[in-house]
Amino acid sequence: MSTQFIEYPKCTTCRKAKVWLQEQGVDFTDRHIAEQSPTAEELKGWWQQSGLPLKKFFNTCGMKYRELNLAARLKEMSEDEMLALLATDGMLVKRPLLVTDSGKVIPGFKAESWSAALGK
Repeated sequence: MSTQFIEYPKCTTCRKAKVWLQEQGVDFTDRHIAEQSPTAEELKGWWQQSGLPLKKFFNTCGMKYRELNLAARLKEMSEDEMLALLATDGMLVKRPLLVTDSGKVIPGFKAESWSAALGK
């Protein structure tokens, strides 16, 4: 399995992260998050591998997040409900999402975190 780079190509942070990966010489598979939305099973696995709170996987800056009033609603939702909701629309998922071939998962782009996860 190679490193997965899950992105929305129009996102400026995703474009910046992709350039960074290329500059670091990372071999990765690119996945368009809106065209190939992650499944609830994939999301559950990534979330568990990440060790982060599930809320970190939500794109809190997105229009859909605001339209659905998720800032208030997530507090009342179970983890299974959150995973099911995330799986309905890739645009709800924090991006870019890095899934390394060693099993590390990082939502959002921070060069330092990605560098450590990739052993760079």
